[in-house]
Amino acid sequence: MPYVHQQGNVSILYLGEEGEQTSENRFHPDWLASIHSHLDDLEARSGPSALVTTAAGKFYSTGADLDWCAANPDQVNAYLDEVQVLFARLLALPVPTVAALQGHTFGAGAFLALAHDHKIMRSDRGFFCLPGINIGVHYTPGVLELAAARLPVRAAHEALLTGRRYGGQAALELGIVEDVAPADELLSRAVAHAESVAHTRGEVLGKIKRQLYARTLDALRAPVGSY
Repeated sequence: MPYVHQQGNVSILYLGEEGEQTSENRFHPDWLASIHSHLDDLEARSGPSALVTTAAGKFYSTGADLDWCAANPDQVNAYLDEVQVLFARLLALPVPTVAALQGHTFGAGAFLALAHDHKIMRSDRGFFCLPGINIGVHYTPGVLELAAARLPVRAAHEALLTGRRYGGQAALELGIVEDVAPADELLSRAVAHAESVAHTRGEVLGKIKRQLYARTLDALRAPVGSY
């Protein structure tokens, strides 16, 4: 399950088990509950703070737990609602957030990254990809609104309509991420950026985010079954 290491004012939230190098960090319902619990703890802290999410090994996250969905077809809509609730919570979190993409970031994992304020990607390995077009999976209005709100127009159009896999440099050039770094510098750069903006944490930051992304938040919080 996800776990947190604290470094100064920065909470580093690892998306998988400590020491785990092979997990794809898929969004199992228990995983979602654990992420929310860690965010609860973060929001309960006082004073300057910031959040960095990352993982170990080959994958940041490949997103939805399709095995769980296949085994629980009657719960899929409710599950997708919960996934979107997490995206909305991160997008409006009154704490600065940084996604440190050390590995493959696919599907819902990519949308999770987009919900962060700042994204830094490994420069030499790993891909960012929204593969729906290539696997016959359509997107909900909520996640399309998220992509439109957090990506340049050209990047959103290309990523969604082609399913292209972007390495770090290509993602930087298109504006998908704001920075790239070698593997051995990725986390330290992410933490340094997070620490530099930790003082902005608070209600003013949360209110700006809620107003800036009001339309996206409304779409993410709408029940999937209503579409």
